[in-house]
Amino acid sequence: MPLAALLLGAFLLCGPVRGSDGSVSTAITCFTRGLDLRKETEEVLCPANCPLWQFYVFGDGVYASLSSVCGAAIHRGVITNAGGPVKVQTLPGQESYPAVNANGIQSQVLTRWASSFSVTPTKNVALEAVGRSVSTARPSTGKRPKKPLDKKAGNKDCKADIAFLVDGSYNIGQRRFNLQKNFVGKVAVMLGIGTEGPHIGVVQASEHPKIEFYLKNFTSAKEVLFAIKELGFRGGNSNTGKALKHTAQKFFSLENGARKGIPKIIVVFLDGWPSDDIEEAGIVAREFGVNVFIVSVAKPTTEELGMVQDIGFIDKAVCRNNGFFSYNMPSWFGTTKYVKPLVQKLCSHEQMLCSKTCYNSVNIAFLVDGSSSVGDSNFRLVLEFISNVAKAFEISDIGSKIATVQFTYDQRTEFGFTDYTTKEKVLSAIRSIRYMSGGTATGDAISFTTRNVFGPVKDGPNKNFLVILTDGQSYDDVRGPAAAAQKAGITVFSVGVAWAPLDDLKDMASEPRDSHTFFTREFTGLEQMIPDIIRGICKDFLDSKQ
Repeated sequence: MPLAALLLGAFLLCGPVRGSDGSVSTAITCFTRGLDLRKETEEVLCPANCPLWQFYVFGDGVYASLSSVCGAAIHRGVITNAGGPVKVQTLPGQESYPAVNANGIQSQVLTRWASSFSVTPTKNVALEAVGRSVSTARPSTGKRPKKPLDKKAGNKDCKADIAFLVDGSYNIGQRRFNLQKNFVGKVAVMLGIGTEGPHIGVVQASEHPKIEFYLKNFTSAKEVLFAIKELGFRGGNSNTGKALKHTAQKFFSLENGARKGIPKIIVVFLDGWPSDDIEEAGIVAREFGVNVFIVSVAKPTTEELGMVQDIGFIDKAVCRNNGFFSYNMPSWFGTTKYVKPLVQKLCSHEQMLCSKTCYNSVNIAFLVDGSSSVGDSNFRLVLEFISNVAKAFEISDIGSKIATVQFTYDQRTEFGFTDYTTKEKVLSAIRSIRYMSGGTATGDAISFTTRNVFGPVKDGPNKNFLVILTDGQSYDDVRGPAAAAQKAGITVFSVGVAWAPLDDLKDMASEPRDSHTFFTREFTGLEQMIPDIIRGICKDFLDSKQ
């Protein structure tokens, strides 16, 4: 078999491949992550010409197991984008996976992950396909045989709240509706539904949308499969836009089982074309932080295109028009091979761009004046202010992060961005900060924070913010260090109390200075600023995404 044909087959089938020396490699897809492999040491075959947007890589040399294997191999220089064999070694998890740009791929920072892997060259040169292909419908647990999936907990590496918006219109008909149910059931099983894994619900789109069951109703694959099997065909027009808007607005409430900090996803199954406009529904979904995928089956024929309101409806409805959020299957027959690639997309937490909001995608460092003019009781009010701002954000190892530095003439990092990854621990750490007392060198403190607190996360995905709180004149220059911080991509808010000079506050603040500068005569006035600080951070975050 020609190598090019073999690589194409590997992309779709994930079958075993034998090298000229008799060793066997497993053909994998562009999507395959380290955690999808089941052996401690495994030789795999990467396909050729994977689109670069499919490569999400965390680390350098040692990669977090949610990284793309083929992406890591290219990043490491083991192979090129022409594909080829790679040896993968499973390693223990670690902390602080670094971000490094190598061989055309920018790896990303990750605070910690439960398992890792390394990639090295293999000796395989000539390859031939052997045996039968491995079914892509086999559930991927993300664990090796020694650690079987906890069925009740589910796949913890695939936390997502997913609504399957199935097509129940006359376009699809009863027969294909049943085939659609079978496909959705296979996807549900492979996802690894469980209390700590993905949760799913189903909405049927037809003349009027009907929520068949919510996220909270079932937490096991067996229950979900039974519920899907019981779905009845409704018929009517395919008012997909109406159903998508309804699902985005009504489905993901806390009362219906949605979880805070977990990506919200709607997978729209569409047989043919929608009867209504879905562009507005896509906008609403994005505003609600929902990631919309469209799985289109049997695209409209040439004759049918005249009935479509907007032939570009898919690109306007999905979360991002980058190819990742749209998926096409030629028909409802022989769909098993499409299950695994779709599941791997749905489990790619880091690519859920519409989940990125100002509340879960920012790093906020508080630079706190601990000089003797503040006093212990006022210092407690400052800590309350910090706590109340931090409470507004979704703090986690993959969400927003908080750090605090106290300064006088010296600087003390109270805790950094990677020290605490839950809101409860961050708030406890803030309460435990002890007042230093001393002089005021704000400029040096800004430089210290830029270098030591923001330095380790400067290449991460979150937007960086610095909130400076001071009650007096600095003994050193603040303009230069603040300008350097802003040049490093840090947005600066300055908060002054009592004797803090307004000119210094404006010199430190980002543009426009008036909306990034705050002042109060008394420390008790800090509380009133909290909503404005939070709104300012969110506005800057949204502006940066335009």
